Amino acid sequence: MKVLTDLIRDIPDFPEPGIVFKDITPLLGDHNGLQVAVGALVDHYRDAGVTEVAGIESRGFIFAAPIALSLAAGFIPIRKPGKLPYDVIREDYELEYGTDSLELHKDAVKAGDRVVIIDDVLATGGTAITAAKLVERLGATVVGIGVMVELEFLGGRQRLEGYDLISLVQYEQP
Repeated sequence: MKVLTDLIRDIPDFPEPGIVFKDITPLLGDHNGLQVAVGALVDHYRDAGVTEVAGIESRGFIFAAPIALSLAAGFIPIRKPGKLPYDVIREDYELEYGTDSLELHKDAVKAGDRVVIIDDVLATGGTAITAAKLVERLGATVVGIGVMVELEFLGGRQRLEGYDLISLVQYEQP
């Protein structure tokens, strides 16, 4: 989607030397770009019977909330440790440059719920697969994973085989 690609800028050597960060803040500040991105994800999942949209902290929240409203679904935050105020379940995962964890309220979803997981970037797939594991541990079904940007050269899609994955912008190389 050229309209989206034109609104994403490269930031070299962020957050560390050798990494080219894909900065979506210009896209967020552009009404048309934001509308195209949210609309494309809504259209993809419109007929999937979605009951909840889970956003991964923090930029996933930006997209997940309007998608949830458009799909007449609830919004669920998946957060870094220590940010949720109620009883949580937790999963640890590997990053491309370290380890981290995600948490979800124990009562956020239940058996029978149909959840779409939304994030800004798919890199190695660690964050997305961890979010899916959290949702599935509570008995809900992950009907899809939607991201704005996919860094294909990091191979995250392979870790998500079996999930309906949509990425709006793909980069084959850094």
